[in-house]
Amino acid sequence: MTKGQIPERLRARLQRPVDPERDHLRGGTAPAGVTTIVLYGDYLCPYCRRLRIVLARLREALGGRLAYVYRHFPNEAAHPGATFLARAAEAAGRQGRFWEMHDWIYEQELPLAEPQAQVQDAARAFGLDLDRFRQDLESEEAGRRVGSDLSEGRRNGVTGTPTLFLDGERYDGAWDFHSMLEALQLPMASRLGRSARAFANLPASGGLVLLLAAAAALLFANTALAPFYRAFIGLDVGIGPPGKLLSLNLAEWFSEGLLAVFFTLIGLEIRREVTSGELSSLRAAILPVVGALGGMLAPALIYLSLNADGLPEGWAVPTATDIAFTIGILALLGPRVPASLRVFVAALAVVDDVLSVLTLAVFYPQDFEPSWLLPAAAAVGLLFLLNRARVYAAWPYLLTAALLWVCLHASGVHAALAGIALAAFLPTRPAPAVAPLLAQAATALSTLEHAEKQARGTSAGPVSIAGEPLWEWASRNLSAASDRLLSPADRVERAIAPWSTYVILPLFAFSASGVRLDLDMAAPDAGQVLAGMVLGLVVGKPVGIALASLAAVKTRLAVAPVGVAPGSFVGAAMLCGVGYTVALLLADQAFPDEGYAAVAKSGVLAGSVLAAALGTLVLMTRPAAARTNASDQVVLDGKDPAIAENNR
Repeated sequence: MTKGQIPERLRARLQRPVDPERDHLRGGTAPAGVTTIVLYGDYLCPYCRRLRIVLARLREALGGRLAYVYRHFPNEAAHPGATFLARAAEAAGRQGRFWEMHDWIYEQELPLAEPQAQVQDAARAFGLDLDRFRQDLESEEAGRRVGSDLSEGRRNGVTGTPTLFLDGERYDGAWDFHSMLEALQLPMASRLGRSARAFANLPASGGLVLLLAAAAALLFANTALAPFYRAFIGLDVGIGPPGKLLSLNLAEWFSEGLLAVFFTLIGLEIRREVTSGELSSLRAAILPVVGALGGMLAPALIYLSLNADGLPEGWAVPTATDIAFTIGILALLGPRVPASLRVFVAALAVVDDVLSVLTLAVFYPQDFEPSWLLPAAAAVGLLFLLNRARVYAAWPYLLTAALLWVCLHASGVHAALAGIALAAFLPTRPAPAVAPLLAQAATALSTLEHAEKQARGTSAGPVSIAGEPLWEWASRNLSAASDRLLSPADRVERAIAPWSTYVILPLFAFSASGVRLDLDMAAPDAGQVLAGMVLGLVVGKPVGIALASLAAVKTRLAVAPVGVAPGSFVGAAMLCGVGYTVALLLADQAFPDEGYAAVAKSGVLAGSVLAAALGTLVLMTRPAAARTNASDQVVLDGKDPAIAENNR
């Protein structure tokens, strides 16, 4: 994420709600059940003109239950004169005739021969005071209003026109009448979908779901529901006879099967950072790498200093940072966390995950069977060959990854690592040239439009060309153009990201967090294990990250994040002590004895809560980061940086 960039999920809602005193609003006269649609439009955009027909049908169908709001988003570079027309509508609005001018502009044939003369003729026809209209047209107020809409649109994630928001949520569905009517009328499925999207857009939604799953597991494990909880996670759902290769219970499927999907997502994030992100430059990558190494070494040393003569095998448990919780807390703190610090923490968490995965593979193999490593290597080789052969279909990679998962599981290496291998070899593609894809899509749609017009000319009743050979041809071309926009790696990442966040990680947390809090602390070395976990996360993580990063900066191996005060850096380092998902997995692998595993997990939970509280407290005492976005600057006469940026 570049400095000043707004995360995509934060831009799926209007940052400023509709204000009837400020916004241009039409309809919405029903006493109850009003739905609001906001259109960011450009008066010379041909697609806005076509969508206007659909919006008119929606207003006719819903009547006073639909409130329609228009906000300006002129693209002067693509449509010279669009800003002038937006100012003309605002000037007419100063005399109470915005919608008359709005409708008149959209009804004119393009291009306008003499825009200024035609606009003034329209103003005269509307009975406006022409002298006042001319003054308002050239006024700073008109430019300020158009520029303000444009700036707000950019902050809302608007990149082109038309862009629609339904009841404050960005609408990314189809623009045909029936699809939009269904979205506006909110049948149960649409209502649930919108509610789910609204929740997913919350900055910390992933961490919240994970927290609820962990809390539920702790509740079940420490109440009368404990037998049912144990029976559930211990339920055998294996494939084949009991005791054979794939005879696993639910907890094992969650930790080895479902976590493979999570590791695929992590692997794709790592790959993106290495190829084009924060880790693509050596100097840019050094600081999070060094910080992650320090954040792994210090907790391990603290744990070993307490458990060298007892249970040293748990050294790796307090070294892991949980991405979901850490990034979620940073998002909740908002402007108190500079963008460069969020990028640093995200990159550090990615490197931390790489180290955790390597630790899991090297130090915690289970019932190691080296004979299965040969077919596992063959599966990896097949993934490599598929990538080199430029096979862009996803299913051969997924099938080979499933085979690799079986081989790793049989060998005793944690099978979820198959996800990392899949992520490494999923093919990417160079970004396509837009013009050919636009031509392909436009050809398909214009051919359908022409065929529909011809059918209407020869039939008095309703017409439909769906199912005709021409329709199938157009569908194939549109699908091909759409598919080319995303590589197989991008499609897999988009498909699994919500499942990983809201299903897979919570299920794993539910199965792994069910620790009985009445621990047997009388067991030998139990106290040292608990102390090692808590101190490793609360003290070791921030100290290791801070000292290693300081050494890298002082020796000029790396540069510090821009605009980050030492206090903010320390607070973020404390948050990296939130070790949960991978730490719980490492606890299960490090301690075969359930009693010690429960002690280790309790230490992870306690240490994570303390680290989160201390890090949040430190960051909350920091002042909000300065806002440097060009789109936040004052707009004067329609010539602010946002307009200049949009017109490039």
